[in-house]
Amino acid sequence: MIIAIDGPAAAGKGTLALQLADHFDLALLDTGLIYRAVGMNLVRVGADLCDTNAAIQAAQNLTSGDLKALDLRTDIAANAASKISAIPKVRTTLIDFQRSFAENPPARKSGSILDGRDIGTVVCPNANVKLFITARPEVRAKRRYLELRERGLDAIYGRVLVEMKERDARDSARTVSPLVPAKDAFLLDTSDISVNEVFSMALDFVNKNH
Repeated sequence: MIIAIDGPAAAGKGTLALQLADHFDLALLDTGLIYRAVGMNLVRVGADLCDTNAAIQAAQNLTSGDLKALDLRTDIAANAASKISAIPKVRTTLIDFQRSFAENPPARKSGSILDGRDIGTVVCPNANVKLFITARPEVRAKRRYLELRERGLDAIYGRVLVEMKERDARDSARTVSPLVPAKDAFLLDTSDISVNEVFSMALDFVNKNH
C-alpha cells in the first residue's frame, strides 16, 4: 500500500503521516526533508539559492545521511527548500529517490507513506490512497509560531504569517509540480478540528479505499 499525503506547511500532514505509518506499520518518508537537505547544503557553503547549476549539483550529490541533519526543521531550511524546489531539474533529480522508496519500502515494511507537496500528483500518481491536508494560513502561521516559541526560538507571528503566505504563493504558482490537490485526493481542512479528529477521518478514508 502506498499512501500519498500532500499539503502546505503546518497543515498537519506530518503528524498525520506519523500516525498512519504507526497504525499500518508502513515506512515513512518526509519528502520535504529531501529538499530541505539540498537547500541547507547550499546555505552552509554560502551558495546562491537561485544558482540553478549549484542547486542541481547539490541534488545530485545528496545522500541519505544528509536527511539526518539537525537544522532541517528550521524556517531557514523551509524557505531554502521552497526556492530550490522550483528548479525543474532539481525536482526530476530527486523524484527517482522518492519513487524507489515508495515502491521498495525499507525494513521489509508492507507499504509506504510519503508526505510532501506533489506526491499524489507527480511522484506517486498511482498511490492507493491520496490525502490533501490544508488549513487557513492564519491557523497554520499560529501553529508554526507556537512551535518556534516552544523550541526557544525568537518568532514574530506577523512575520511568520507573511513568510508562510509567500511560500504558499511560490509553491502554488511554480510551473513544475505546483502545490495542488490530486483530482482523486481526499481533502481535509484541519483548521477547526483536533489532531485525533483528523486521524479518525483520514483512517476511515484509508480503510474504505485501499
